[in-house]
Amino acid sequence: MTEDKTEYDVSSLAQTDLGLVVQQLTQAEGDAQADVFSEILDEAEPGTIAILLESLPLDARYERWQQVEFGERATVLSLMRAAPRMEILKRMPSEEVDLLFAQLSPEDLIDWSDSLPDSFTDRALAQMGERQRQRFELYNQYSENEIGRYTDHQMLVLSVKASVAQAQRFFRRIDLDCSDNLFLVDDQDKYLGCVRRYEVFKHAPEEPLTSLMTEETRAIAADTSLLDAAEAIEHSREIELPVVDDEGELIGRITLRTAMDLVREHYESQLMATAGMDESDDLFAPIIKGARRRAVWLGINLLTAFLASATIGLFAHVLSQVVALAILMPIVASMGGIAGSQSLTLMIRGMALGQVSAGNLFSLMKNELGIGIVNGLLWALVIGAISGWWFAEAKIGMVIACAILINMAVAAFAGVLVPMILQRMNQDAALSGSVILTTVTDVVGFFTFLGLASILYL
Repeated sequence: MTEDKTEYDVSSLAQTDLGLVVQQLTQAEGDAQADVFSEILDEAEPGTIAILLESLPLDARYERWQQVEFGERATVLSLMRAAPRMEILKRMPSEEVDLLFAQLSPEDLIDWSDSLPDSFTDRALAQMGERQRQRFELYNQYSENEIGRYTDHQMLVLSVKASVAQAQRFFRRIDLDCSDNLFLVDDQDKYLGCVRRYEVFKHAPEEPLTSLMTEETRAIAADTSLLDAAEAIEHSREIELPVVDDEGELIGRITLRTAMDLVREHYESQLMATAGMDESDDLFAPIIKGARRRAVWLGINLLTAFLASATIGLFAHVLSQVVALAILMPIVASMGGIAGSQSLTLMIRGMALGQVSAGNLFSLMKNELGIGIVNGLLWALVIGAISGWWFAEAKIGMVIACAILINMAVAAFAGVLVPMILQRMNQDAALSGSVILTTVTDVVGFFTFLGLASILYL
């Protein structure tokens, strides 16, 4: 490998496409890679460093990790996915891990603890002061799906007894990112209302803050689900909203930036879940660990494949006599699978946005069934005509046309029904819906196609 550093020039990293930087780093090896990464560290933000580290195989990743300045390590690790973060922690000497944990805030540890072994969480807590541990316990009482667990405690708060003059001095002294609101609390820290920055500087200093409180900013309960909280701030047109506990005490805020991150992570997890994987999975996970995680999903898929094969086996006698049926079978399964996945995707999106309920389920099912029948008729005629001409036999065209129509109608119906049933069973429709739907369309398609063929040919 060449040692010519001009080949890996990253001096203008801010203007360089991240994909190109990843390519430059991963193509380099040994000392050349160390030089490239050293240049990157001079220019890159912690988030970029995290992405680049995740792009490297485990051994190279840890070597480059050791080049990261110690003061930035906690921030970089916080921006990495859980699995690659844990791989680095496991390789670090024990004393370095403890020093790293000493840099963590309670909010960082909350985020890490979702994937850290309890022994690591306890070690991190041991490095914290009493007030930090109390704050960790405050957030830790909420589940991973509740906004109280991930609230931002950095906010502007004053007593409801304060004056406009005090608020003006407060705003001048403290410059808090993404904060134009001042939250007012009583002596028991219960949230009472919000005052906007521009209102504070428009009024006389001697006026009480209570006269400026707005009624538009509502508080979010700490046990609100992450997506509901993200949706609340989206519809509020605010850049931040206060978060309160069951007794109305102000415990933090949710910002628009946090809400966007929550939504992105949710849909990324759904995308990964369709393949039976986790969004925190490492691109370079150890082979045995990665194989073990995927084996369960492959086993489930195998069971559904056996069910489809058993359906085909029922009609082995007709397949042996009419070879054309075996050639056309994949078309039936494929058209049903695509039609069903379209309905399923629409349903999962609607359910995630809270647009699907018992009140509109029947109308939605009727609408999707109508779409399935119309498309089924159209493509049944097309595929039937092509198949009849291909094999010079009208009966073949009739059989596959009927099978396509029935399977696409059933697929649309199942695409609506399956996710609703899974939701009632407290199961993730994104995770298992596609597997169940594929089984339904395969079994119905093969049974209809081969069953009709048996009637006409035997």
